[in-house]
Amino acid sequence: MRTLCASTLIGEFFVIGFAGLVAMKGDLSQATVWTVCGAAMLLSVLLCGMLSRPGAVQIGWALQIGLILSGFVVPTMFFLGAVFAGLWWCSVHYGRKVDAAKARWAAQAEAQGEARAEA
Repeated sequence: MRTLCASTLIGEFFVIGFAGLVAMKGDLSQATVWTVCGAAMLLSVLLCGMLSRPGAVQIGWALQIGLILSGFVVPTMFFLGAVFAGLWWCSVHYGRKVDAAKARWAAQAEAQGEARAEA
């Protein structure tokens, strides 16, 4: 799960940065835009390292909601935020399935190794 989620978060890092460049053409000051975008970009990178900790997936969902809500400043972000929320869901959902399959395969390999050792 960590690999898929981290890939999504790194993609979001770049999208947030590009959205900040677009938002600078609006009514907001550069300081406001880069404070908000910088915090979101930092959060996306920090979450990559925190994915194995409890609550990290929920924080990731909060980031997805923030990305969608940023569409009020940059309208294209409504679409991109929804796309990344879908990617986040897929990363979490299928990542957990892959982790469970890996655990099953490891248990089977261990059981076969023990059976061979006894024979």
